[in-house]
Amino acid sequence: MTAQVTVGLDGSPESLAAATWAAREAVLREVPLRLVRVEEWPNTPEVPIPYARTLLERAESLLGDTRERTRKEHPGLEVIIEQARGRASEELTAAANEADLMVLGSRGLGGILGFLIGSVSLAVVGSAHRPVVLVRAGTERQEAPPTGGIVAGVDIYHPCEPLLAFAFAEAARTGLALRFVHSWTLPATYGYAAVVDPGIGEELGYHLTGNLSDLLEPWRKTYPGVDVTAKAVVGSPAFQLVEASRNAQLMIVGRRRRKAPIGPHLGHVAHAVIHHSPAPVAVVPLEEVPLGGLDAESSR
Repeated sequence: MTAQVTVGLDGSPESLAAATWAAREAVLREVPLRLVRVEEWPNTPEVPIPYARTLLERAESLLGDTRERTRKEHPGLEVIIEQARGRASEELTAAANEADLMVLGSRGLGGILGFLIGSVSLAVVGSAHRPVVLVRAGTERQEAPPTGGIVAGVDIYHPCEPLLAFAFAEAARTGLALRFVHSWTLPATYGYAAVVDPGIGEELGYHLTGNLSDLLEPWRKTYPGVDVTAKAVVGSPAFQLVEASRNAQLMIVGRRRRKAPIGPHLGHVAHAVIHHSPAPVAVVPLEEVPLGGLDAESSR
C-alpha cells in the first residue's frame, strides 16, 4: 500500500467532483494525489487507429488539465497522473487496494462503453480492500453547504473497528463533529407489550445508546479533541442513515467482506445510502465473514 489518495477520472461531472474532493483530502493527509484514467477497449470490433488516437489524446488532456487545475488550487500538492488499460472495475479496484483511499464519482465510470450508471463504482466499492469514497456532482454549488459534520452508521452487534478508526481519524483531520448512529427495531418477541407499555422501547433504546457509548469510549480517549455524539434510533437502518445523511458533510458506512472470491458484495444498507445520500459516502471494508454466514445486519 502506498500513502496516497487515488481518484478515478473519466471526464464526467461526477469524476471531476471526486477529484476536487480527493485533492482536499490529500492535502489534509499530507500525501500525494494520484489521478487514474482507465482506457477500456471492446473486444470486437477493433477500434480504428484514428479513433484510438483521439481517445488517447482526450485522456491525456483530461489528466493534464485536472492536474494543472489541482496544482493551482493546492500549491505544493504532489499530483501524479496515470493511464491504465483494461477492465475499468478491475483496474480501479487494484488502484484502490494500493492506496490509503480511493475516490470515485457516485454515478460510476466507463460511460463510453455504455455501462449502467454506477456499475463500475459499485463494483469497486464491493471488492476493494481499502476505504472508497463516492462523491456526487454539484455538491460544490450548493447555496447552503451542509453543516452536519461526519455521520457514521455503526452496528454494535458486530465488530467494526476499521470503521471506527476511519471515522475518528477523518474527524480529527477535518475538525468536523462526529456523530454515530445505531438503528434498531423492537424484537418481534415483545409483541403487543410495546403497545401496552411504550416505556419498554424507551428503556431498550436507552440501553443500546449506553452500549454504543461504551463501544466508543476507547476511541474517545485516543482522540480527545474530536467532538463525538452517539445515539440509537428506532427504525430501518437504511432509512435512518439516509435521513441522517441529509445535512452531513461525509457519510460513513461499513461493508462486510466475504471469504470466498465470488465477486463484489454490497449489503442493502450501504447500497441504499450510496444511492440516496446527498453527501459523499465513505464505504469501509470490515472483517471477512464466511460465505453463507451473512444476515440482515452483517450484510451492511
